[in-house]
Amino acid sequence: MAGRRPPPHLVQVGNLWTLVGHPSPRHEWSLDRKLRAIKESGFDAVTVQANAEHRALLGKYNLRLMGYFSSSQESEFRELIRSQKEAGAEHINVQLGDHDTTPGRATQLAVRLVLEGIRQKIPCYVEVHRDTATETPEKVRAIAAGYRKATGAYLPITWDHSHLAIIKHMRPEDYSRRLLQPKRLHQLTPLFHCRPFNGHHCQVPVTNGRGRLTPEFKDWLVFVQDLFSLWLSGPRPGDEIWVCPEIGPVPGGYNLSSFPDSWSEAIICRKHIEAAWRRALKAVC
Repeated sequence: MAGRRPPPHLVQVGNLWTLVGHPSPRHEWSLDRKLRAIKESGFDAVTVQANAEHRALLGKYNLRLMGYFSSSQESEFRELIRSQKEAGAEHINVQLGDHDTTPGRATQLAVRLVLEGIRQKIPCYVEVHRDTATETPEKVRAIAAGYRKATGAYLPITWDHSHLAIIKHMRPEDYSRRLLQPKRLHQLTPLFHCRPFNGHHCQVPVTNGRGRLTPEFKDWLVFVQDLFSLWLSGPRPGDEIWVCPEIGPVPGGYNLSSFPDSWSEAIICRKHIEAAWRRALKAVC
């Protein structure tokens, strides 16, 4: 149809954190081997706090980069942003502040973070995450409101709904209605961390270890398609949405030793996210 807008592009992001201790702590793959596996598994990009070594290998495997850092000190922003930009990042995801950082202080930090990113010509986004300034929906909304009042713009956010779901003890039938708020702040960002969750666990298994999807993962996939439909009905910034099928490893406690390994789960999760994206595209576009 003449004048019809072309469909946006889904960028699937592999998290190097998923491959910590893989395939075993004693025989963990090299960085080169991990990035090759990410590329071979169909991912388009990587997220990590990157350095020069990452940059060289990302070029080798033609992988894009979502940079990352965590900070509570505005004095650190310039150098941290510079390091991620030099490593080749196109976006930078930031865990901002701590659990006791007040919304007022977090707003100040967010303003300075985003402005420094603009100065260095690379967009920075504040991640929704536990043990940071954005650990509850109320804090997220307060910081977003303060940012809008201070700048006239919407707060750039990386949404990770798994943290908010367990904070609010949610049922699957409530995921989309409660988590996809405020709608405008979801439609104006290109960055999402898609970790399978339920209302009691920040991460649930994708499979039962014998090739069958878990009921919890199937419930979550309904939410993912709703998320994509919401984003597609908005302005679609850059005509790209970056989605990280983020499956945490056993070190750190996201995965449990009795669950399937994180990397094989991430590969399967990526495929089902792509299918949900195609369904949303068909319905909305």
